[in-house]
Amino acid sequence: MAATNPAGVAGNAGTTAPSPLHQKPQPLVATGDWASELVHLAKTAELKKHSLTLQLHTAHIVSAHATLEQKDKAIQDIREQKNKLDSERIRLLNCLAEINADRDKADLMEASLARECAELRQQVGALQEGEYAVAKRDVDRLRVELGQPPLPPLQTTLDEKTSQYLRERRMNGEKRITSDTPPDVQPTAKRPRGRPKGSKNRGSKVATGSGGSSATLGGA
Repeated sequence: MAATNPAGVAGNAGTTAPSPLHQKPQPLVATGDWASELVHLAKTAELKKHSLTLQLHTAHIVSAHATLEQKDKAIQDIREQKNKLDSERIRLLNCLAEINADRDKADLMEASLARECAELRQQVGALQEGEYAVAKRDVDRLRVELGQPPLPPLQTTLDEKTSQYLRERRMNGEKRITSDTPPDVQPTAKRPRGRPKGSKNRGSKVATGSGGSSATLGGA
């Protein structure tokens, strides 16, 4: 049996492969165009970020446009309402101008009639105190001498004229009501006899006006 050479054994021991437990990891070696891929990934991430921001702004803009459309519609409705109100205001102002003109005419007529009434009362008073009083005294004196009663006072004559005027006015009012009633319409209830509704008030107004003149005459 050949003798073992210690040196050879040591040499063989030095050339033996190391244990797998003590091997170092192999470094990663990039293959292909890895720089371009990294740039692409970075741009993709940035694109997603900007896309989300753009979608958010787009949603806000769409919502704002919808709100603007509603407000524009409300403004249009308000303008139409203002136009109608302006037209109505112009119509009412025209009516008010006509009413004011009619009121001014009525004031002028009232003043003119009041002035005429005052002049007539003055004339009647002067006539009653002057020529009428002298003529009535003469007539009453002569009638007494002839055995006749004196003439009634002037106020009695005026009252009779007023009563006759009221009777004629009442009759004319009844005729007008009868003529205005359609022939085919039957009254539901029998109308009470006497003065028509409101004639008493109208009569009192006329009597009051005549009474004023009569009072002037009587006082004179």
